[in-house]
Amino acid sequence: MKKVITILCLFFLIFGCSKSSNDGGDLGENPDGEGNQGINRIGVKLYFPQENMLCNLGEDITPTHSTVYFEWEANGSDNYKITVENLSNGNIIQDETVADIIPVILDRATPYSWYIESVSSSKTEKSEVWQFYNAGPGVQSYAPFPAVIEAPLMATSFPSGTTTVTLKWTGNDVDDDIVGYDVHFGTAENPNAHSSDITTTEVSVSVFSGTIYYWKVITKDSFGNTSDSGIFQFKVL
Repeated sequence: MKKVITILCLFFLIFGCSKSSNDGGDLGENPDGEGNQGINRIGVKLYFPQENMLCNLGEDITPTHSTVYFEWEANGSDNYKITVENLSNGNIIQDETVADIIPVILDRATPYSWYIESVSSSKTEKSEVWQFYNAGPGVQSYAPFPAVIEAPLMATSFPSGTTTVTLKWTGNDVDDDIVGYDVHFGTAENPNAHSSDITTTEVSVSVFSGTIYYWKVITKDSFGNTSDSGIFQFKVL
């Protein structure tokens, strides 16, 4: 009888341990069956050029162009894809590398945005999007960065009966001398000015059902420099 009890105890002990070791809920396993040690975290942290800053460490090629070395934190991904956008004309530069640094030729005295996509095991993850100003010769004051639209985003739809929408954005300037914003809003694709020289970063507008609206933000600094966010659109159903 003691042998039977001993065998039963061993059976339940082995079965219980086996079940616990195969239950990924407590071990934090990923869908591929790997534990925490095997999770491939492919998020990437940006280093340089720094966010909302003036980049003056590039190698000058000509009076109008320089080479800037973009840097980020390597995380074991198979490769990295960089996207750099000229915020003045919308031109986009893309390149790929297996390293955590890459040189890119840029226009001088020009605002840019950039981000990295890290690719590993057929998975892709996008970093934050940073803005910076590539320094230029003899420039005493740089125009503000184009306002970053927060809400409503492009092609947002609001339910029928909505009567008020709050437009929100953020503004940045390497000289830190933004003095105000002009908001253009209306039903025309190139909307007229709605509010001028406001110092907040949001404004409420009246809307009607069954209408498409267009809007943009002009950012102004103390030297009279301006930047244009580009036109965004939303609809009230």
